[in-house]
Amino acid sequence: MKDTAIIVVDMLYDFIDGSMACLGADDAVANTLAFLKSHRDIPVIFVRDNHPANHSSFKEFGGIWPPHCVQGTHGAAIHKDLAPFADDEGLIFYKGENPAVEQYSGFEGRNEAGQGMGEVLRLMEIDNVLVCGIATEYCVRNTAEDLLKDGFKVTILMDCLAWVDADGHKKALAEMENEGIRLI
Repeated sequence: MKDTAIIVVDMLYDFIDGSMACLGADDAVANTLAFLKSHRDIPVIFVRDNHPANHSSFKEFGGIWPPHCVQGTHGAAIHKDLAPFADDEGLIFYKGENPAVEQYSGFEGRNEAGQGMGEVLRLMEIDNVLVCGIATEYCVRNTAEDLLKDGFKVTILMDCLAWVDADGHKKALAEMENEGIRLI
């Protein structure tokens, strides 16, 4: 599967057991870890929400969310069990760093070199992406849809997801499938 990459979206402590803990997060982490261990030959890309403390998405600054994934905090860190797979800074994409801009899609993020995900995937000659992460209705969906729009074949790993709301999760999955995103 030389033309395939795994994209892990926002498996960060604030979405697992912190200020915005999501439903199914512990199972999503465990299942993702098992998947990564059994597919060591596939490159892994991480997406990280990485907000300044004054981000506009926070309620205190007019947004709808509690503070989360603030730069330099434990809440913004990749789960310790998954962190060993995040060993290449070129494959970690940070989003939400501009305090004035809400970014759900990891496709909009940038790595340390300032490259976008699409650029890096093309350099790696990747055509197929397997997407997992938190939360289905927001960052996972937006990332998957942007990848699809950019010409990638997108598959969602359903056992490796966590969500804000069960009904929203189901609706997002159905809508993504109707758009041509594969669910397994």
